[in-house]
Amino acid sequence: MIELTETERDMLNRWQRDFPLTARPFAHLGKVLGMSEQQVLAALRRLDAAGVLSRLGAVVRPNTAGASTLAAVSAPQEGIEEAARIISAQPEVTHNYQREHEMNLWFVVTAEDRGAVRAVLARIERLCGLDVLDLPMERAWHIDLGFDLKSPGAGARPCRPRPHGAAPQPSAPLPGDFDLALLAAIEDGLPLVPAPYDMVARQLGTTPRRVMTRLGALIAAGVIRRFGFVVHHRALGFAANAMVVWDFDDALVADAAAEIARMDCVTLCYQRPRRLPRWRYNLFSMIHGTSRELVQAQIAQIEARLKKTLGVDEIVHEALFPVRRFKQCGARFSAAARAGAA
Repeated sequence: MIELTETERDMLNRWQRDFPLTARPFAHLGKVLGMSEQQVLAALRRLDAAGVLSRLGAVVRPNTAGASTLAAVSAPQEGIEEAARIISAQPEVTHNYQREHEMNLWFVVTAEDRGAVRAVLARIERLCGLDVLDLPMERAWHIDLGFDLKSPGAGARPCRPRPHGAAPQPSAPLPGDFDLALLAAIEDGLPLVPAPYDMVARQLGTTPRRVMTRLGALIAAGVIRRFGFVVHHRALGFAANAMVVWDFDDALVADAAAEIARMDCVTLCYQRPRRLPRWRYNLFSMIHGTSRELVQAQIAQIEARLKKTLGVDEIVHEALFPVRRFKQCGARFSAAARAGAA
């Protein structure tokens, strides 16, 4: 775990979302924090080098700029590293984790459209010699992955209900060609320089004002779910997580999803299709905490709450804890931008 100064922790916590769309955003941060622009940039470069900061940029809602899916394979133990190497080598794969389950490699594919996603999955099947489980998102209930770095005991306490509750996320408009090019230009994050939007504008052959205006429009439209610091949670003490998969009757799944999504230890909650007989689960959630034991206790807490709320005696679910992280990066929009310009 990396030790942060109080100011660094405050900075990361405040601007995991709502990062300023101004000509000199780091100067703005410095004014709020009582630092100079150069001090802010020096602190961020230190955090970047230490592995705390993944990037500074956009977290884009799935299936708005291109298409994506969660996929999995069951790799034999003696061949799991080779399968993971092949999967991670595909440029369209953004995340690739080994998890504790018969379906032991879980990965996310992002491409320009659903046909391109299917082509990537077919390529992986051919190269690995393994059947791929394809689980595209059907309905999003909560997608954030922002982490509370300031509240005492955050990540080390039982779940609490969010005050605003939860509801299915409304659909967002599809971005145009310039917006796709813009998302591609910042897919690795904004540069840590005094005027980052100027650099992005030069890359796109446009003006900084247009860059900032379009980013603001994408945020307002819900295409960009949050705009700010994306942190490596393990480096900040959130050392454990589980992908919890649930099997709910179709008549109960919406109520169950709303209840799960409103708990503050849940960072993701979404519906995906069953793939019988291989896969029975239709609701997915991610829980992050400071230890495996805490995450297990949070899952038990959520299960007890669901039984009471839904009036059921049994809830079938599994917790898939990670074993190894083979790849993790932001969604790639370069191919979608090229396709839009063609």
